[in-house]
Amino acid sequence: MKLGIVGLPNVGKSTLFNSLTKAGAESANYPFCTIDPNVGVVSVPDERLQLLSDLYNSAKIVPAVIEFVDIAGLVKGASKGEGLGNQFLSHIRETDAIVHVVRCFENSNIVHVDGSIDPLRDIDTINLELIFSDIDIIDRRIAKVSRGARNDKALAKELELLEELKAHLEDGKAARSFVTDDDDKKALLSTYDLLTFKPVIYAANVSEDDLADDGASNENVAKVREFAASEGSEVFVVCAQIEEEISELEDDEKKMFLEDLGLKESGLDKLIKASYKLLGLISFLTAGPTETRAWTIKKGTKAPGAAGKIHSDFERGFIKAEVVYYKDLLECGSYAAAKEKGLVGIEGKDYVVKDGDVILFRFNV
Repeated sequence: MKLGIVGLPNVGKSTLFNSLTKAGAESANYPFCTIDPNVGVVSVPDERLQLLSDLYNSAKIVPAVIEFVDIAGLVKGASKGEGLGNQFLSHIRETDAIVHVVRCFENSNIVHVDGSIDPLRDIDTINLELIFSDIDIIDRRIAKVSRGARNDKALAKELELLEELKAHLEDGKAARSFVTDDDDKKALLSTYDLLTFKPVIYAANVSEDDLADDGASNENVAKVREFAASEGSEVFVVCAQIEEEISELEDDEKKMFLEDLGLKESGLDKLIKASYKLLGLISFLTAGPTETRAWTIKKGTKAPGAAGKIHSDFERGFIKAEVVYYKDLLECGSYAAAKEKGLVGIEGKDYVVKDGDVILFRFNV
């Protein structure tokens, strides 16, 4: 999974990126301190892996990972060359979703690029820049398709879609809110890599005081939540400054620190949950003496597709999947004991993999 982090300058974007990835992107109280796109890879916390590893005495644990791409703070006019952000929009075109960091805290020592705290205005500024960038993509595609549309029905249909989509974007609406009943057009829509077609998770960056009640008493957070609900996006409340402090701690210290703050989970945990929910993702597990590993798949994936995540040969030569739920496996104390109790299912090609399934694939190529 690959997530792109966007936001205005000085909203806490790079501080959050640093805390999530410990990648050390430069963070300072001035715009454009992130000149190059920063990429960091973070492991997805999953307590099931350690438990299974202990059971199998695995030589190593391989968690699922998320790749974060942090780009320079965007400003009004970025798509037309203002600031530096427009140079880096291409870096987030390949991401699965966008994490939009929105400032919901007051701090006179940290200058807001527009002079005041207004999360909806900030969201609108960024969204418009992403829309303008998408219009440029659509215009280039229209120029290309127009040449052959007269003599090609498929291109004529695509041109129709592009013109409808352009009008939708020019209306100030994101591509993800564009609706069509035509299956061909739906399929085409996902091939353009439009920034505003990607799902969005809003990170409401608050002060430490607003963390304990998850931003419930913060009016700015309420506005972000209402806006996100209107477009079907996810929101998580985070204090980037606190996350940065947490990232420096060992696991045991981290737990105590969170408890002292009255928190059950870190911002990273919240972000991962929101990402998995938004993108419809789950994890299945493989375990043995060599390694215990988590594999991320789309909810609804059938056994052969899940096997293909491990290796294309597994999917091509799929015979069957031996499946046991991780809790059943742990309670039984061994795979053999789970099998004896009838808790290991022998599943075929139509089996839909569930979150927490521990799977052994049988294949023949």
